[in-house]
Amino acid sequence: MRRAFFLARKGAGKTAPNPMVGAVIVRHGRIVGEGYHHRAGCAHAEIIALAQAGKKAGGGTLYTNLEPCCHTEKRTPPCTDAIIQSGIARVVAAMLDPNPMVHGKGFNALRAAGIDVTVGLLQHEANRLNEIFIKQMKTKLPFVILKAAMTLDGRIATKTGESRWVTCEKARREVHKLRSKVDAVLVGIGTVLTDDPLLVAGEKGMKNPLRVVIDPHLKIPVHSRLVTSVGRGGSRTAPTLVLTTASASSKKATLLTQLGVRIESFSKQAGGIPFKAILKRLSQIGITSLLIEGGGNVNGRALREGIVDKVIFYIAPRFLCGNDAKAVVDGEAIASLTDAVSLRDLTIRKVRDDLCVEGYI
Repeated sequence: MRRAFFLARKGAGKTAPNPMVGAVIVRHGRIVGEGYHHRAGCAHAEIIALAQAGKKAGGGTLYTNLEPCCHTEKRTPPCTDAIIQSGIARVVAAMLDPNPMVHGKGFNALRAAGIDVTVGLLQHEANRLNEIFIKQMKTKLPFVILKAAMTLDGRIATKTGESRWVTCEKARREVHKLRSKVDAVLVGIGTVLTDDPLLVAGEKGMKNPLRVVIDPHLKIPVHSRLVTSVGRGGSRTAPTLVLTTASASSKKATLLTQLGVRIESFSKQAGGIPFKAILKRLSQIGITSLLIEGGGNVNGRALREGIVDKVIFYIAPRFLCGNDAKAVVDGEAIASLTDAVSLRDLTIRKVRDDLCVEGYI
């Protein structure tokens, strides 16, 4: 099963809106076939593993991290039919498919064909592996990761706005990989005006995410890198979506559209564009995962509005020593400790001299 997980992760960032799936076929104690789902529209993991195993699959055991599909409302045929026809004797799966079109029906089809089915091996790890897919299936909203790089005293930039670089190069490379595994990256207009970020994956062969900017008054400069890199070609190109309000300049909106920037307008509300409205719209355009890389105000709003699923904070062993340095989380503070936003399933690891703290809300 761990081998199936390893294979499944090879599809990270490429399979959306599908899950990451790996499959391993064992016969007489030896692996005779294996595969993983490469990207949406391509063959599923089980089909690739069966093709590799050929006739050796007969009487064997198929290990997979997710219940095999059994429906036809997709671009590929049902995996359950191929498994039954192959002569597989046993299927060991980590978890049920949360997709209501499959949920339990795939296992029922296999059992009806006389195949022994075992479910639940390493289920917690399987849930973590496909946390994005699971949330999208259950809520129809993107999985949200809040990422920040900060000093030990909770600052992301000096009082003048200098933030390059708070953390080490290895930590920054990890962030580039993280961007390549999500559908979209979001920042506020303050980050754009201060840092002029590019927000791409940054390494050859990596997929770049959709770049999203919360900009109620369309202050984004037309010469900013998020605008000038749209549609130019090459690894430093990515689409940009600006979220604004009806009060923004229509002339500026037209100019940005002509430059290739996508504009989405929301109704103006006190406190800015609500995150729940943003997530709903992003889901409608096919976004299943969102990485927030904003400043203190955006980070604070996201946490207070309760839309964050996972937090990844890189902490450098430095101090900026003052309230005038930029805080990692800003805005109106929560009044009571009992109402504080808390993390569970915490992991802490070293990244050179920095620390990486990950947890779930």
